[in-house]
Amino acid sequence: MTVILFVRCDKADTFGVAPSAVEAAGAIVRVWDAIDPNGSRPSLDDVGGVVVFGSTFNMEHADEQPFIKETSELMREAIDRRIPLLGVCFGGQLLAWTLDAEVGRSPVREVGFEPIHPTPDAVHDALFSHLMDGDMAFQWHLDTFALPQGAKLLITGDQVTNQAFRVGDLAWGTQFHLEVNGPEIEYWLDEFTFLGDLETEWGKSPQRVRDESARHMKLHEDRGREIITRFTLLASGS
Repeated sequence: MTVILFVRCDKADTFGVAPSAVEAAGAIVRVWDAIDPNGSRPSLDDVGGVVVFGSTFNMEHADEQPFIKETSELMREAIDRRIPLLGVCFGGQLLAWTLDAEVGRSPVREVGFEPIHPTPDAVHDALFSHLMDGDMAFQWHLDTFALPQGAKLLITGDQVTNQAFRVGDLAWGTQFHLEVNGPEIEYWLDEFTFLGDLETEWGKSPQRVRDESARHMKLHEDRGREIITRFTLLASGS
């Protein structure tokens, strides 16, 4: 069976709908807890695809958080070996950074559901061709990425322009959290109560995010499952 390697870059990451989507597509999930200082970088010899997820850390922490450079090296290896690769939020930023594109503060802090807009290059994209103009996607990020050289911009946003890109035919990065489900958002909101005040620092109250989730989560989960399913089938050679 095809192995899809999930790279966990934050202790609060449950991967949302992604594990069940991979398994439903006939593959198995292997997890590398990159943030575990006692772990070691896994071999990609029997891996069909790699998905790198979000983090509360940013590229500015690369010198103090060894997992960032270690994960970047893993992503570079996947690209060099033509192993399908998907970076989500922090993972998308890390993919851009790995490919020498600038990553820095976004014009606004996005949290909650915001509209996204596919570009003409998304129409025939292997992962994102099913997305429609105005679909609502979950966001929670402080930074944003410039496009790597030669990348195709696939998805844009109203407040933060670069929302998804593809490099070549086997590597994708997104800014939005395509994978989250309702329980994971609730978990993140609960965790943030120990860190600060969401409305003061991010412009939306936890209740507003919950209200948005109630309106948009079902379709968001469906779209996320479809992306992960397509990625898994591509990695499986189907």
